[in-house]
Amino acid sequence: MSSKHQITIPVAILRAAGIKVGERVSVTCDGMGRVVLERERDVLAKFVGALTGVYHRDEVDTLRDEWA
Repeated sequence: MSSKHQITIPVAILRAAGIKVGERVSVTCDGMGRVVLERERDVLAKFVGALTGVYHRDEVDTLRDEWA
């Protein structure tokens, strides 16, 4: 650990964890001497399905097709 409290994580470890350049991660403490680095969850994922019943079946897919 540097004097600025920074660490370097080996590329092989990041690849094994599936964490890619540009992704946001969060860091938490999981007990003395244990730090956990996790990919941040997709903010939109918690809203998926929130509008159930607002659109007819396949309506959103039809709209997406129009945007392409």
